[in-house]
Amino acid sequence: MSNAAEVSGEAWTVRRVLGWAADDLRARGGESPRLEAELLLAFVLGLDRIGLVLQHDRPLSREELASYKALHVRRRAGEPVAYLRGMREFYGRPFRVDRRVLVPRPETELLVEVALARTSHVSLAARVLDLCTGSGCVAITLAKERPTNAVLGTDVSSEAIEVARDNAQRLGALPAVSFRTSDLFADLGEGAGPFDLITANPPYIPETDRASLPLTITGFEPHVALFGGQDGLDVTARIVHEAPAHLAAGGVLAMELGEGQPSAVADRMRARGFEDVEIRRDYAGIERIVSGRWPGASER
Repeated sequence: MSNAAEVSGEAWTVRRVLGWAADDLRARGGESPRLEAELLLAFVLGLDRIGLVLQHDRPLSREELASYKALHVRRRAGEPVAYLRGMREFYGRPFRVDRRVLVPRPETELLVEVALARTSHVSLAARVLDLCTGSGCVAITLAKERPTNAVLGTDVSSEAIEVARDNAQRLGALPAVSFRTSDLFADLGEGAGPFDLITANPPYIPETDRASLPLTITGFEPHVALFGGQDGLDVTARIVHEAPAHLAAGGVLAMELGEGQPSAVADRMRARGFEDVEIRRDYAGIERIVSGRWPGASER
């Protein structure tokens, strides 16, 4: 984005900026260059994407152009668009995100759908635990969808818990949801559980995949929320083993996993004593969510 246009008197309009930015990101291997350019420009101008279309001939001021260029440079370096905007939509709600938490993914919405469907019989008064809560997107969504439930979200990162609490307050999810710092089940608080539902989006990327991941992930998102040991299943194995001590009779455990992992985890759950173990594919056809029902009372 040079000053040549200013010298020639040609203005940087919305349409021209978007064309230049999309071409630049595309040349650098961006997956959705036009969409990313639109999202960032809409953020700078305080518009939505429809507004960009309606105002395509609007010239940007020097201040607006400078603000957009600064964001574009950061995006060019690999920083996720969600961090640049400070927000990512999840289940139709805007969640604040920054480098303290993972960027919520669309496939995680499927975890919510499975959790809601498998606990419809206790929908009015379920006790819910969301492990590895991060931004709180799953816990808060469950609380908003079923405000009469009691939802507790935990994360080993106290910084992530700060983000989750902020999101809960801003989205009006209190007092149905609360958060606390805990390494899985280690510090749930006095009298917590047994739970009718435990959800988790644990770190599940194998360490062996670290080198092959794009910079937009490894360079910006918190590694503690990404990597789950050599095979990616260290944290998941702990959850499967420890969850029965915190589940009520008939309680459900539902987890999001990486590609190629659900079948092995489903077998592990059956061996642990879970029944009605199911695997759900995401919208790309990849096995993504594994869930099962604990038949007996809590093992405490």
